[in-house]
Amino acid sequence: MSRILSKNVILLKEVKMKEGLQMATEKGNLPEKSCSIERLVTIEADVQKVLEGKKKATRRNGVYAYPGEIMELDGQKVKIDALYQQTLGEMTDEDAIAEGYESMAAYKDAILSIHPNMPWVPKMNVWVHEYSLNLD
Repeated sequence: MSRILSKNVILLKEVKMKEGLQMATEKGNLPEKSCSIERLVTIEADVQKVLEGKKKATRRNGVYAYPGEIMELDGQKVKIDALYQQTLGEMTDEDAIAEGYESMAAYKDAILSIHPNMPWVPKMNVWVHEYSLNLD
């Protein structure tokens, strides 16, 4: 981890509320990480989309990063802006575009091709990690 976070509170740069969604603003409300931030974006095509500003979110089954953390992709700093849960069925075309795809159908096809034995379960909860290039 390239940044030490407060043990008590993680402040969100951007507060994003969706219907039926509660944002976690205190670390105590967030689960422990299931993987490291370095594993959040690993597919080379996705790394390029992030660096080009075409991908601004990644969904995972677990928490890989907390708001305020910084990850490095090809020498560029990327800041985690928000973390929240969503079901796959709640995803919209706008969400798929933030993931770097042109539509929900394209996003679903890509996910199922990466995980060929995984069924698409609309009720499945995922953690949404939103981020932005940190151009400081």
